[in-house]
Amino acid sequence: MPAYTFEALDVQGATQKGLIDADTARAARTQLRARGLVPLQVEPAAASAAGASGQGLRRELWASKAFNATGLMVWTRQLAGLVLAGMPLERALSALTEEAEVDRQRHLCASLRAEVSGGTAFARALAQFPREFDTAYTAVIAAGEQSGQLGTVLNRLADDLEAREALKNKLIGASLYPAIVSLMAVAIVIFLVSYVVPQVASVFQGKERALPLLTVVMLAVSAVVRDWGWAMLLALLALGGGVALARRQPDLRLRMDAAWLTLPLVGRLARGFNAARFAATLAMLASAGVPILRALQTAADTLNNRAMRADALDALVLVREGAPLASALASKKRFPPLLSMFARLGEQTGQLPAMLQRAADQLSAEVQRRAMHLATVLEPLLIVGMGLVVMLIVLAVLMPIIQLNQLVK
Repeated sequence: MPAYTFEALDVQGATQKGLIDADTARAARTQLRARGLVPLQVEPAAASAAGASGQGLRRELWASKAFNATGLMVWTRQLAGLVLAGMPLERALSALTEEAEVDRQRHLCASLRAEVSGGTAFARALAQFPREFDTAYTAVIAAGEQSGQLGTVLNRLADDLEAREALKNKLIGASLYPAIVSLMAVAIVIFLVSYVVPQVASVFQGKERALPLLTVVMLAVSAVVRDWGWAMLLALLALGGGVALARRQPDLRLRMDAAWLTLPLVGRLARGFNAARFAATLAMLASAGVPILRALQTAADTLNNRAMRADALDALVLVREGAPLASALASKKRFPPLLSMFARLGEQTGQLPAMLQRAADQLSAEVQRRAMHLATVLEPLLIVGMGLVVMLIVLAVLMPIIQLNQLVK
């Protein structure tokens, strides 16, 4: 049964908004009057959510995403559980609509339910909301619908989303502490150089004896920071804006991403992270029954690094021309050799999805291990570096005091 969004007045004159199930808009108004409400506006939820021009609900949906990464994983897991329990898809979407706590999620679920109840395939209904459901997500759902194993595919999709989010969170957690230490160190050094050093060293500037070299250098650095600090900050912001604009140009972004992969430490992490995501998506699509060419295209679109995406698309061309997947991936040196090795084993044994998933698991574990090792090494280095800088600043302040004490004696 289609869903309609309504705006009506109750007996106290207050405005009520919500969703109502009815065959037609007229029937929806009749139900509202039966509840003692005066209908002001009744519209199909699907049209409002999908983007009917001039409607407030459309603006609300496009203002921000209804699901974040964790929310999408939970929603997919809930939908998979309901479908696997034998509940029809329309009823499962109705249950999720009623349980949704956020209006945007409620409207989105109601729109999907209205589309499905109207005879639209679930994957096509999801494709109407590209900001919420990417191409890989809809491709897996379409394969599950065609094979009649929608519940199993949804459950596998939830597992993939959970594994992807776990890897991302571990990388963020590994880099969070060094980032905080670095920011605090920069803030403390700027404060000491721009405020503390001039206040203390200015006492000794009028003396007959020359200041120590370290103090003179520190005062010069302090003068540069105080006089040109805002200019340097604006230059950094301009540099960041220039980089952001440059990344909008396809050719420049391709070169920048390719250069990023060649960096000593973070480049290897980026290669492993993108390769793990590519292998996991390809394994999920292949296990769902998606043709290998379409699976390669969709998996390539999920790569953030444009250089590796270009390599994946080149591998797609080779596979289309008849080359084995393992050989196509092995010819692209940016992909780790582990991926092509497992792809070859999968092609030889007829278990390509399982081997690709194993490659994704090993690559993810390797990325986590390297990230934790890098964070473990960076933490003491940052602390030691900050200690050395603070020690130089303290020496620059104390050396004139020591010199003055020697003169007094």
